[in-house]
Amino acid sequence: MAHLATAFLSIILTLIISVNSVAAARDTNSYDGNIFPIYAGNGSLVPPPSSLSTSLEKNRTSVIIFYLDDSATSKAFAPVVSGLKLLWGPSIDLIPITIDELQGKGNLNPTQEGFYWKGTIPEVVVLDGQGKIFLEEEGQVPIEKLNKAISKATGLPEPSFKIQIKSFNEYNSEPEKEGYTAPR
Repeated sequence: MAHLATAFLSIILTLIISVNSVAAARDTNSYDGNIFPIYAGNGSLVPPPSSLSTSLEKNRTSVIIFYLDDSATSKAFAPVVSGLKLLWGPSIDLIPITIDELQGKGNLNPTQEGFYWKGTIPEVVVLDGQGKIFLEEEGQVPIEKLNKAISKATGLPEPSFKIQIKSFNEYNSEPEKEGYTAPR
């Protein structure tokens, strides 16, 4: 019986020692989990609380972000998306969509998010409540450019304060404005 317990303990220890540690990496195309809580400090962005069809029905401005969780460029853009949530709050419908959901879908219409995807990531589309496109850009779009397009689409002034994307280690960043305490 002692030999069986020793053998079992040896197997368990071998398994524990041989397991590789897991590490997130913002600059690799590795899958680390959902990018918004990991790299932007904001897990409330996914799943999106609204769809494009619902936003258009309610005549609301929509900001669609196409991304992939295992894309270094999407990981780098995640804090900007979180910053939009911080700056615009309930004034817009922020709709982050992983392109995994769009694969193989055909016959899309202008009320479906995938209709606007051009095949790159990250990609951002800003639409007003009637579906008019105010911005359609790919890559690392500066937040100032996004704010201008959102302001035109909503008819609201640009936010009166600026944010900075603060990195507090090699993996995590989040938008920040000193003294700003409203919830995201």
